[in-house]
Amino acid sequence: MSLPRTLPRSLAGQLFAMQVVLIAAVVAGCAVFAYVSGSAQAEETAARQVRVAALAVADSPSVREAIRTPDPSAVLQPYAERVREDTGIAFVTIMDTERVRWTHPDTAQIGDTFLGNTAKALRGQTFTETYTGTLGPSIRVVTPIRDDGRIVGLVSAGITVDRVSSQVRDQLGALALAAGGALTLGGIGTYVVNARLRRHTHGMNAAELSRLHDYHQATLHAVREGLLMLDGRRRIALINDAGRELLGLGPDAEAVGRTVDELALPAPLTGALLASEARVDELHLTAERVVVVNTRPVVGGERRGTVVTLRDHTELQALTGELDSERGFTQALRSQAHEAANRLHTVVSLIELGRVEEAVDFATAELELAQVLTDRVVGAVEEPVLAALLLGKAAQGHERGVELVLAEDSLIDDGALPPSLAQRDLVTILGNLIDNAVEAASDGPEGGLDDGSDDGPGVVPAPRGAGAGGPARRARVTVTALAGERELLLRVADTGAGIGPEAADEVFRRGWSTHGAGRGLGLALVRQAAYRNGGTVELDAGPDGGARFTVRLPLPARTPGPRPGSEPTPTSTSTSASRSPSASASGQVTA
Repeated sequence: MSLPRTLPRSLAGQLFAMQVVLIAAVVAGCAVFAYVSGSAQAEETAARQVRVAALAVADSPSVREAIRTPDPSAVLQPYAERVREDTGIAFVTIMDTERVRWTHPDTAQIGDTFLGNTAKALRGQTFTETYTGTLGPSIRVVTPIRDDGRIVGLVSAGITVDRVSSQVRDQLGALALAAGGALTLGGIGTYVVNARLRRHTHGMNAAELSRLHDYHQATLHAVREGLLMLDGRRRIALINDAGRELLGLGPDAEAVGRTVDELALPAPLTGALLASEARVDELHLTAERVVVVNTRPVVGGERRGTVVTLRDHTELQALTGELDSERGFTQALRSQAHEAANRLHTVVSLIELGRVEEAVDFATAELELAQVLTDRVVGAVEEPVLAALLLGKAAQGHERGVELVLAEDSLIDDGALPPSLAQRDLVTILGNLIDNAVEAASDGPEGGLDDGSDDGPGVVPAPRGAGAGGPARRARVTVTALAGERELLLRVADTGAGIGPEAADEVFRRGWSTHGAGRGLGLALVRQAAYRNGGTVELDAGPDGGARFTVRLPLPARTPGPRPGSEPTPTSTSTSASRSPSASASGQVTA
């Protein structure tokens, strides 16, 4: 039969046993020390008592007078017994210089020789010794009796060791009672303290607590979510590796013990961490990341602190932005497919009506109009990701009645952008700036523009904004993309209402928007991406009265030279541009 496995005693139980043993040892040691010191003190007190008695007898004039008589015992024996009874000592023996007793508690011993040492007393000294005499072991004092300077006798007073021991035993009873009380009180106090410890440690033993600590440390370092624990004074009590990374704290930075205010975090994030109420899935920006913040106060009768979890939302936010762009591209392509179908019907109808030349002219004009921006973008921006982004945004802007203009001085050679400059950051910067500019331009300086419409099958579409009252101001977004020797310049200007100086410092804050709640993340992401790549973002008034955002990103030095594989712009493109009604007078081509 197998015996049941016994669990190790809990840490509180082990400490209780150790403390009880320690208290018992301390009390026992104190008791032994008190007994030894009490015994020594009792012997010292007894010696002092008999010394005083012996000296008093030796100095008594009646004793010296009795010694001169023919029978000293007749006078000295009653005197010595009276002194012995009054002082409580064991004996008072008066003797001559030849050690013959004149007095003794046992009268049969009178006249016999004193048992003990007297040499020092005969030399005039008073001394103390422990000697075994007729009454057993005793502590005695021997002193000389002087008469006119001569030693005429000796006095010995003593107390038995048994009497001293009995006094110590009487004290030992009280000492044992006090020791027992101290042991009981110490045990009760230890039990109360360890009961509290048992509640805090949940009955776990030392090995379990050590294993729990190891698991705790391993979990903190392994979990990819940021974990931050604040105490009641808003100081950092614990932070894991992921939390340091998400908050932009270096691995060697001293964070534990610092307050949240000392971390130099953005004000909205600091406010969320210091809030007394719980926060659930709040989106906040640090210098380089988008983080989701959840907080939960730790309450146990009083506020004890806050537990904060941080999730990295940067990649997801970037993917969400890309998905929104793709969705916009899809909608633009669907709309363009619808328009292409309408125009194809127009061409077919013209051919059916026998108006072939007009059908050819209509189709050629449409092809040139669609190709002119593509040629301009591809010829100036050889970075494929940015070129595709510009073409897609041009289609989206066209659907909202906004023309996208690529500035004439735009130029990005193939290979001009280093691999360290992430394409995703370029898409984030330029895509969000164009989206905001298109939205602002579509609203117009006075809240909106007339989108216009097609006149119907068989008729060439009129330019947007044209109406019975004459051409209206065209909604336009101008984009500049220029890669110099030391920096990449991305500039987006619109014809919207612009941004007032009072809001210039707030536009890059998360949540700032002129279109209601739930918006206002794009420009914050632009600034974050620019900062991440060591760049800057500037806002000023554009030449058309709207807002103009300028992003400058540093580029590594490169040797200037002709663009690899660069070729002159095809003649057909320039011809198309000259024939297109959308070409501007300055050479800027619009969509």
